[in-house]
Amino acid sequence: MNLLNETIKKIKGVDREIMEKCKNRVDNLIKPVGSLGKLEDIVIKLAGITGDMYPKVDNKSVIVMAADHGVCEEGIAAAPKEVTLMQAINMTKGLTGVCAMAKQAKSDVVVVDIGIDGEINNDKIINKKIKHGTENITKGPAMTRKEAITSIETGILVATEEIKKGKNILTTGEMGIGNTTPSAAIVSAITGMDPKEVTWVGANLPMDKLKNKINCVKRAIEVNKPIKEDTIDVLSKVGGLEIGGMAGVMLACAANRVPIVIDGFICTVAALIAYGIEPKVKEYLIPSHSSEEKGAKYASEILGLKPMLDMNMRLGEGSGGVLAFNIIEAATYMNNEMITFKEAGIGVV
Repeated sequence: MNLLNETIKKIKGVDREIMEKCKNRVDNLIKPVGSLGKLEDIVIKLAGITGDMYPKVDNKSVIVMAADHGVCEEGIAAAPKEVTLMQAINMTKGLTGVCAMAKQAKSDVVVVDIGIDGEINNDKIINKKIKHGTENITKGPAMTRKEAITSIETGILVATEEIKKGKNILTTGEMGIGNTTPSAAIVSAITGMDPKEVTWVGANLPMDKLKNKINCVKRAIEVNKPIKEDTIDVLSKVGGLEIGGMAGVMLACAANRVPIVIDGFICTVAALIAYGIEPKVKEYLIPSHSSEEKGAKYASEILGLKPMLDMNMRLGEGSGGVLAFNIIEAATYMNNEMITFKEAGIGVV
């Protein structure tokens, strides 16, 4: 808990003065005002996050948190939980979706075992295992409050190490069969929305099994009674270890003034947890894409974030976050490489 508290204390608001100066420069670049749309908004936000008029995001990492979920025994996932372990290993070989995109974006992929149900002997996976997956949330809490806090602090530690290596932008990813169920439960618990409004098929769950998944989310909330005003309580009762880990990454980025890109549904849910712990973290979040999962829209709306991409994606792993790296870096090139009207010797705009 000490690490979490220390991290929270370090989180300050973004630099509004630098943002205004950056906006003034962007408005005066040799182009019509506002003609590069969201790229302009992105670089202004980056300036506020970093405190630098000319921010760079050329040293990238996606931190993938991997963990299992006890609720899988309720038949809420199309794939067996063993796929979590298999895919975590495949990520170290560069064989999964996020790895392909990370290679194109020139991003590192950092894989963390925060709660896989199985032993891993792989020196390319960071071993931060808290337990062998969460408990079945339809029968009781996913984890203890202490374990939830440990998951958050694990994310803080891993992200801080990456930042110490010189990373100037991060995104979060996850690998955990069944994790759209606890994600839906978190959204339902925080918003009070009916589980059927925020629960969808995840990784191709057959439609005839969706009703059971919705009922599992409903039972999880009824059994555990998460306190929506206390997002650590929500995380511990109906969440997942990888969700806590990603929330910790976001808190660490905010504490160190490093931009953090939000992937799809599960990562946005992790952002809800981080936001509940320290609302100022929202100023450091850059949303990537609109997930096809139903609950993603509501999670984004709570945070007041509008994703920049709509690609009909729902893979997870951090794939959307890595894809957005390209656009975010393009925004910095706009700012760094274009000249202003004054610099061009044009006196009248």
